[in-house]
Amino acid sequence: MQEILLMEQNFELIAKTFMGLEPVLAKELTQLGANDVKIGRRMVSFTGNKELMYRANFQSHTAIRILKPIRHFKAKCADDVYEEIKKIDWTAYLDDDKTFAVDSVVFSEEFRHSKFVSYKVKDAIVDQFREKTGKRPNISVANPDLRLNIHIAEDDCTLSLDSSGESLHRRGYRQESVEAPLNEVLAAGMILLSGWKGDTDFIDPMCGSGTILIEAALIAKNMAPGLFRKEYAFEKWPDFDADLFDEIYNDESQEREFQHHIYGYDVDVKAVNTALLNVKAAGLSNDITVRQQDFKDFTQPSHKSIIITNPPYGERISTPDLLGTYKMIGERLKHEFKGNDAWILSYREECFEQIGLKPSIKIPLYNGSLECEFRRYQMFDGKLKDFRHDGGIVKTDEEKRQMAQKHRFKKEREFKQRLEETEQNEEGDIRSFTFHHHELGERKMRDDRRDHEDREDRKDWKDRKDRDDRKFKRDRKDRFDRSDKNPKSGKGKGFDKKNRRFDDEED
Repeated sequence: MQEILLMEQNFELIAKTFMGLEPVLAKELTQLGANDVKIGRRMVSFTGNKELMYRANFQSHTAIRILKPIRHFKAKCADDVYEEIKKIDWTAYLDDDKTFAVDSVVFSEEFRHSKFVSYKVKDAIVDQFREKTGKRPNISVANPDLRLNIHIAEDDCTLSLDSSGESLHRRGYRQESVEAPLNEVLAAGMILLSGWKGDTDFIDPMCGSGTILIEAALIAKNMAPGLFRKEYAFEKWPDFDADLFDEIYNDESQEREFQHHIYGYDVDVKAVNTALLNVKAAGLSNDITVRQQDFKDFTQPSHKSIIITNPPYGERISTPDLLGTYKMIGERLKHEFKGNDAWILSYREECFEQIGLKPSIKIPLYNGSLECEFRRYQMFDGKLKDFRHDGGIVKTDEEKRQMAQKHRFKKEREFKQRLEETEQNEEGDIRSFTFHHHELGERKMRDDRRDHEDREDRKDWKDRKDRDDRKFKRDRKDRFDRSDKNPKSGKGKGFDKKNRRFDDEED
């Protein structure tokens, strides 16, 4: 169980993602220069140096979080976790005047409450500092100096430094949202799964707040999705290399011109206005056009195009005639999208049936806890036999491999059950824990003191959050310059691609 020091040249890394996007993320990381890339369940492990860790955070479209493991160990009970965490020399990562937070992910019969695990990790760190210095670092949930992640699968434990901080799906361009917006990482994953790289026009006829449109533009122009973020957790680490990150941040050498155009439509005028605001905030108004239009009025585009869209499922968002909506989608595609491909993400089989077209590929994806399918419809004239005779390809070898992932999903239905268990864990209360050992004497007194400190931490949280937010200001070259938005102007913040910063536009 060897610890990995912050100043190491090469080290182990883990990138988290959504189930179904692991192969896409692995390909992204390989292209960034990752070594020893291995696909796991909702994660990809790899090795690399500090520059690669920065790039994985800044440039990956499908990573949710980049973790840097610092210790692997076995634990059969909470006391084992405490003792193993306490073996680490925490002065290499943290000072007693700094703050930290602990996130936990637990799939174990022994450890039934994720927050209990977080508390044991916190206790071990705090006790080590108190024994050495008489002082202790504090907890800051909102903006800690160091964020830790512990993952427990049965008795296998991995403690990691969280290099990302806020989830990487929070790009920073979203100014406003609509009900049940599509996650940015999932949207980017869908586009990459389709194989589209900006070689045709792009259409989302039910665009909502414009997430798919913006992610498509970033992919087409090969722009880093991290351009709009305020900060990353690694920027607070003792070994943070500001010059190296500025070099990565300001490097435009891999960006490319987008020769086609992206179109978004929605029947809801509020959604259209929201999408326009977000597109403007991302500085992509020249590449994306958004208009109010019902899908039933969709007509054949004049140029080669692809449709990628996420219609309502009847879960969080519904429509008066859900099945009728999907029937209309099929009719529009059949009559007004000939010679092109359409990709649709949905949840209900009965909805797909109403489309009335045979998909050429089905890729399982999770949208939240919903086991969805991402289906491609190839719209060609005539019969399939004639299409193939003329050289048309229904499925590439890569698409066949992606489609084979469906069997993995069907066999592992407990994924949804585990999601529900995780939510129950996080909604539980510390007082509901079942302790497996009686704690007496000094241990009892020590735990009473910890409980008091925990209450103080929570009581102090708001003041600490306000202070941390004020500390956020930075003067790095070419970073975003944000000023107050005029609430009456109706205009959002714009991203100037050339100068790499947000600017408010006056009426």
